[in-house]
Amino acid sequence: MNNNTQQRLQAGANHRANIQRILQHRLEVAKAKGDQTLVRQLEAESNYYN
Repeated sequence: MNNNTQQRLQAGANHRANIQRILQHRLEVAKAKGDQTLVRQLEAESNYYN
């Protein structure tokens, strides 16, 4: 695998990790606020990325 391909794969992995981290934070905040509608939406979004 060439260097460019490795960099693109790493960037994609970093992007997915950042999305998951942000979603997890948003989910924790929604749960703390008791916003069940948002919790369900964020859980569905998280499942989409898994």
